[in-house]
Amino acid sequence: MFDKLKAKLNKYVSNDIGIDLGTANTLVYVRGEGIVVNEPSVVAVNQKTGQVVAVGTQAKDMLGRTPAHITAVKPLVGGVISDFEVTEEMIAYLLRRVEGDSRKLLGPRVVVGVPSGVTNVESRAVRDATKNNGAREVYVVEEPMAAAIGIRLPVKDPIGNLIVDIGGGTSDVAVISLGGIVRSKSLKVAGDKLNEDIISYIRTEFKILIGEKTAENIKITIGSVLPTSEPLEASIKGRDLITGLPREVIVTDSDVREAISGSIDILIESVKEVLETTPPEIVSDIMNRGGHLVGGGALIRGIDELLAEYIKIPFTIADDPLSAVGRGAGIILEDLKKYEEVLIQNEDDLPPKK
Repeated sequence: MFDKLKAKLNKYVSNDIGIDLGTANTLVYVRGEGIVVNEPSVVAVNQKTGQVVAVGTQAKDMLGRTPAHITAVKPLVGGVISDFEVTEEMIAYLLRRVEGDSRKLLGPRVVVGVPSGVTNVESRAVRDATKNNGAREVYVVEEPMAAAIGIRLPVKDPIGNLIVDIGGGTSDVAVISLGGIVRSKSLKVAGDKLNEDIISYIRTEFKILIGEKTAENIKITIGSVLPTSEPLEASIKGRDLITGLPREVIVTDSDVREAISGSIDILIESVKEVLETTPPEIVSDIMNRGGHLVGGGALIRGIDELLAEYIKIPFTIADDPLSAVGRGAGIILEDLKKYEEVLIQNEDDLPPKK
């Protein structure tokens, strides 16, 4: 009888949803199903009509290839909303992907991950954009906390945990203990900045102009922060800045290392700064347990070894680091009461106290 009642209720109540609202990619977790959507955070808009032409992978394929009246934009910059209306459209598209066209009577409860240190205004923008698309309750959690929960760190125990989340728009360095962030730093040095470094280096050294997608492909295929056992190289095509004609050159992993070295140094210094202000008992825990790397930047070859060399503690790359925040949002959804204290609290959205 209980199963029949539950099935009947499910016709009217939407599944709870977790969203990792990232600068580069947005992931959606559905309670009971896991991560069901992993799309680039890109929206293509027709400037003549104001209508959205494409969202996600389709829109990303249009980057740098659109006619004058269509613009492919990233509505999230540095992990926060820069274009509210376009972000609303993207969230609406994601919810339609999950729920289908048949909206249920009660909208979903949604947990959204945002960078650490977001302002109240930025947090409110995320809530409003999600609520405007039918969510009945919206909870906001800082991404390093969600990532730590996603990789099953004991965040509620009196034990220090160091997590470094290298995303697309921001990198978050956080020390977590007893269900809270003890020390943290959010910086704009992340995947997008590394792409810009590569574009700038190739323009300066090879006198060729390349696009963002080409730079990202180079970073993924041959990018490394330490010398590799065998040299890596890739051919790239771009526009010659002198002749204006197409030209092809060979780029090596050494070139990429030199291009991104400045940004990687800033990341290492930020980890040092966070640890310098961390209480000594927690530092002792971190020395024993090591640090944890999540986010797309964790996949750059040698980043764990380089951090271990400079910070003097071991670093571990999490399993499937790209989905750590999304998985964490899902775990929070499974037991909101248990994880109530890790959420960025807003009296309007917290469940009533009994």
